[in-house]
Amino acid sequence: MSIAPLIFQAAGAAAPGAAAQPSFLIQILPFIGIFAVMYFFMIRPQQKKQKEHQAMINAVVKGDTIITTGGLIGKVTRVEDTEVVMDAGEGVKLRVLRGMIADVRGKNTPQPANDTSKS
Repeated sequence: MSIAPLIFQAAGAAAPGAAAQPSFLIQILPFIGIFAVMYFFMIRPQQKKQKEHQAMINAVVKGDTIITTGGLIGKVTRVEDTEVVMDAGEGVKLRVLRGMIADVRGKNTPQPANDTSKS
């Protein structure tokens, strides 16, 4: 048995009535759309948030109240290149990496009215 009739039969059946294959651009278009949606809803907002956080950390000055990622709250007593020294109360001084600062409360931030500290 020869393979030539099978090849001609397959070629003849595909040519006249077969639908054309979609172009490569049409096949890849859904992937481009998914990437665009991911960029605008996930990647871009995260980059913006990261820039704002970095600017906040770079603006830390002596006297600011900071919150670390571990939940410690203290007042900045000294600012260095990669670290800040914070007073955590009762004479406790801690050295904290700048990257571990979660939030900065300014000097003029009002304190809560329900402060129950005994003086």
